[in-house]
Amino acid sequence: MKLFIIPIILLSGITTIFAQGKMDIKMLKEMIAKFVPVELRYDSTLLNEREKNVIEKLYLASKIMDEIFREQVYSKNDEIKLKLESSKDEYNKLALEYFNIMSGPFDRLDNDKPFLGKEKKPLGANFYPSSMTKSEFNNWVKNHPKDKDAFTSEFTVIRKDKNGLKAIPFSEFYKSKLDKASQLLKEAAEYCDNPSLKKYLKLRADAFLSNDYYPSDMAWMDIKDSKIEVVIGPYEVYEDNLFNYKASFESFVTIKDPVESEKLEKFGKYLTEIENHLPIDNQYKNKGRGSESPIVVVNEIYSGGDTKAGVQTLAFNLPNDERVREAKGSKKVMLKNVHEAKFEKLLLPIANIVLDKDQLPYVTFNGFFSHTLMHEMSHGVGPGFITVNGVKTEVKKELKETYSKLEECKADVLGMYNNIFMIDKGVYPKDFDKETYITFLAGVFRSVRFGIDEAHGGGTAIIYNYLLENGGYEYNCKTEKVRVNFDKIYPALKDLANKLLMIQATGDYEGAKKFIARYAIFSPSMEKLRSKLSSLPVDIKPVFQIEE
Repeated sequence: MKLFIIPIILLSGITTIFAQGKMDIKMLKEMIAKFVPVELRYDSTLLNEREKNVIEKLYLASKIMDEIFREQVYSKNDEIKLKLESSKDEYNKLALEYFNIMSGPFDRLDNDKPFLGKEKKPLGANFYPSSMTKSEFNNWVKNHPKDKDAFTSEFTVIRKDKNGLKAIPFSEFYKSKLDKASQLLKEAAEYCDNPSLKKYLKLRADAFLSNDYYPSDMAWMDIKDSKIEVVIGPYEVYEDNLFNYKASFESFVTIKDPVESEKLEKFGKYLTEIENHLPIDNQYKNKGRGSESPIVVVNEIYSGGDTKAGVQTLAFNLPNDERVREAKGSKKVMLKNVHEAKFEKLLLPIANIVLDKDQLPYVTFNGFFSHTLMHEMSHGVGPGFITVNGVKTEVKKELKETYSKLEECKADVLGMYNNIFMIDKGVYPKDFDKETYITFLAGVFRSVRFGIDEAHGGGTAIIYNYLLENGGYEYNCKTEKVRVNFDKIYPALKDLANKLLMIQATGDYEGAKKFIARYAIFSPSMEKLRSKLSSLPVDIKPVFQIEE
């Protein structure tokens, strides 16, 4: 049963929160308990003193990403946070804890419903005027075609003035914060002895001031032989639920695991074959995209901004700039210590509740880790630049707010599809298919607990419901357990991959909306199984060693 929260803020300060009656402290503690604290440690002895100075500067710059992202989420976030921090009320202290987890007063596990404040979260977060409608934006671009590039840019915010709408570059809108972050990156570069990392840090420092991220994205792809792996800046567009145009600021500060990275390097050479193997006609395959695919396994030291809000990221595949991907491909970074925490604290307990007993032995860390790897690799294949009605464009611009959900769904589907291809290539043993399919099925119920309006949760809901409809999954009403049908899953998976890729290849916005409306739902069996997980944590809450 869903809880309808009616929050109240008085001018004199924030009061306790009420819901059709009263939400008591116990209920708020239960919300916080959905995130189990896990200490993310790293081996600082791997770093010399100069490298430790680099890490310290990157950590401080990442804290600024937290500040910028909080502003991007909601215009009143800083005001609310200040009031909560100044309160001595026990309830408001708990509310502050949940506010910090969510990066704002909206519950990311419950369709962004407010747990503080009276207002609903604007679909466009704080990237657009809260009163602006989609049609107002579209009409402005239609009537001012010269403004289109600036208005649809990932790196601008839209505001109103006396003349109408205008686009303001991030470098101008967040100037004071980005000036500080830029200086910290320059200071980090001074301590950096690795030439390729030094180059990236200097160029990214410049990008914060110029709003041109292309040169530093290209330099990030060229980082070689560095113990420190870092990415910082505006990347993902999930927060913009109005158009999926605007990028949120984030950061990952990590240390490379050389042994595990070496094990996975072999996968990069298969990227061209993976593209050729996609289940769509050759005319839609992206054979011109760069074939570089560096894969790095790291341990996370700190994450900031968008990636730390709510559910924690397992891995990332960047950059998102199609120009860089066309020239160089993309880099996949796997967060090993985060994987280990989520597998132990979340996936295994979920599997024991939802899966048929005889399939439980096939839920493995290797199956979990390898799917994340191939998920990230699969972001780098398939349609990117496309042509619609004779005009060259991009998938993400044509699919608008549906893009993130469809792209995450595609990457998950191709994660399985391409791992089966790796079995065919002899990279994995023949019986690894069972680990691939069953571990992912358990993972579906980890992801849908994030909510189906969230890109990853919605994407996995699509997969579950489509494969269930087509026989790849089977639900037993008597035992209330689900299992994989090994005879039917691959054909159904291949068919689903084709449908998703063709929606992207043709820029079919209406088709994307219909597909999501049909399959991104809490179907009866999914809802039944999901309800059994209420006592389990939904995700981890990282406790970073560096903050000690």
